[in-house]
Amino acid sequence: MAQIDDLMTRAEGACELCRGTEDLAPFALTPPEGYADSAAVLTCGECRGRLETRDLGTPDHWRALERTMWTPVPPVQVVAWRILSGLQRLDWAADLKSQLWLDEETQAWAELRAPAPMVEPTHRDSNGAALADGDTVTLIKDLNVKGSSKTAKRGTAVRGITLVPDNDEQIEGRVNGERIVILTQFVKKQG
Repeated sequence: MAQIDDLMTRAEGACELCRGTEDLAPFALTPPEGYADSAAVLTCGECRGRLETRDLGTPDHWRALERTMWTPVPPVQVVAWRILSGLQRLDWAADLKSQLWLDEETQAWAELRAPAPMVEPTHRDSNGAALADGDTVTLIKDLNVKGSSKTAKRGTAVRGITLVPDNDEQIEGRVNGERIVILTQFVKKQG
């Protein structure tokens, strides 16, 4: 019980990753050889569940690391580095990771285990084909462009699409020089 009391004191009674206060408990890390301090992080139930299943989906939850990654506590730095590594496809996560400075020993510890892959939504076109960033799709229906009097015509190729994070029914792409959001149900993947 001493460990939880020590963690609660160190973390000031809040999750060391998101600052939540519900269902607090330690999340244990495997420490490097010779590490003398506690190798645990105080986490809320939501963060702990995501860490235990290595599920980094719903990436916006991890934006709280913008505040908490600055801690001087090595186990928290290690977990923050691993999460941001798993999310580095997202610009904001890559930016945060580039700002996170770890001393040599903590960096080596963070790299001992591969970062968790990000669980991403599966974007599928109107025929069920999986879509990825950079794909080319064709519009299968005339679409009115919101905020404009323009219409994106059926058969228009949209090159270099970008998947909308957290919404597997939307992609972004350029049509007639304008960047627009397009529903996946109105596109067909090319080749």
